[in-house]
Amino acid sequence: MPSQKLRIAFIHPDLGIGGAERLVVDAALGLQKLGHSVDIYTSHHDRGHCFEETRDGTLHVHHVVPPFPRAIKGKLHIVFSHARQLHLTAHLLRAGAPRYDVFFVDQLSTCIPFLRAFAHTRVLFYCHFPDKLLADGAYIEGTAKRGSVLKRIYRLPMDFLEEVTTKQADTILANSNFTVSVFKRHMLSIAKTPRVVYPGINFDAYAPPDAAQRADPDIAQIASDRPTLLSVNRFEQKKNGVLAIQSFALLRKRLVATTDESLRSLRLVLAGGYDPRLLDNVKTLEAMLDSAKTHGLTYALLTPSTSTVPLPSYSSTASSPQSADIIFLLNFSGPQRSALLTASSTLVLLYTPANEHFGIGPVEGMICGLPVLAANSGGPTESVVDVPPAEKTGWLREPSPGVWAEALEEIVGLSDGERRELGERARRRAREKFGMEAMAKDLEEALRQTAAMGPVPTPVGVWVALAIFFGLLAYFVQLALL
Repeated sequence: MPSQKLRIAFIHPDLGIGGAERLVVDAALGLQKLGHSVDIYTSHHDRGHCFEETRDGTLHVHHVVPPFPRAIKGKLHIVFSHARQLHLTAHLLRAGAPRYDVFFVDQLSTCIPFLRAFAHTRVLFYCHFPDKLLADGAYIEGTAKRGSVLKRIYRLPMDFLEEVTTKQADTILANSNFTVSVFKRHMLSIAKTPRVVYPGINFDAYAPPDAAQRADPDIAQIASDRPTLLSVNRFEQKKNGVLAIQSFALLRKRLVATTDESLRSLRLVLAGGYDPRLLDNVKTLEAMLDSAKTHGLTYALLTPSTSTVPLPSYSSTASSPQSADIIFLLNFSGPQRSALLTASSTLVLLYTPANEHFGIGPVEGMICGLPVLAANSGGPTESVVDVPPAEKTGWLREPSPGVWAEALEEIVGLSDGERRELGERARRRAREKFGMEAMAKDLEEALRQTAAMGPVPTPVGVWVALAIFFGLLAYFVQLALL
């Protein structure tokens, strides 16, 4: 029946702060608002490093702590990711566990055949991007796989496992046409063409802070009348945050002779999720700090009082956050994000990653009326409009510091009227195409269609596939323990 309310279980590996997590949270909120029963299951949920809705009771989160580490000596991440998800799956399949009409799975597909075989329940898989293309960092079309021969051999069964388990999904969705095109080129055994459901955001969460919120010390420490360039991204190498620093440094040189005194006090705010458990995060932050030093830029490191993740031990080089050329804001809070995005002093949102699968950052900037500067590849080419001028919401440029500095000079030089008109176009486009309500309705339709397929039979082939999987898993765990 079309009016039937569904019981939906989301399965997500690590419920931290990132674009994939934001999608899961907003999808769950949207479906819940439509009257469906929603639970989220995850193997990691740090209440000091997560979105507010996952800790304040708005969403029902089940944190099932696994007995497995994330890795051993920084190795075998993907093996233990599979093991942690199987532990989570076993929790869902235990005697007395709640029953659901349909499962929503994203990022890791390992659990799909188990949920279908043992819970006899249909599964929808939301593809952010094929994991096998991200094993070596940022995806670059046409490049050969990097890494040692041993690593490539190690990845072979993992990549096979990803493809064969994804193929088991009853419905496959993707976050952009770019992701669909990559999926079809690299998941050759899967005949299904994923349907695109763009991520949507909760516009109410981006309202400017009120007077009481502005008095909050966490917001006060980042507030400034200085013209601000803002970049919101996790501290990961593939996000290419160094590009923002290099472009900012070049822009400052280009503005030396400007007659606009305010532009001489430009600052850059780099806000994003930071997890000291992840070597990539640690190395990326170190590289960004080194880049700032190389360009003679002072910086301050900040984190909100609500974060349980302590600041790393790197010393700030600025005498105070107010005087810093660059603010590194680690694990920002929702109010801090809104304050930065809606501040009249914020001139542009920089979205630095190339070949990004979708990228919620440009949409966040657009809904707040900000011009967006993004790389001219991947998902941002579907959200940001560069031409024609009458529809322009931002700039799509080759991710090169010189090219970006030139674009930034144009953006900071916009007149008030040009900025106002562009902001109105950006808000309109964001509301029409990337709202949480539109996403929730699309997901609701897909989930209803998936659940309507009925209980899942258990063919013999599934048991064979499970036996092969457990054999491979045991082999790689044994290797790790040698």
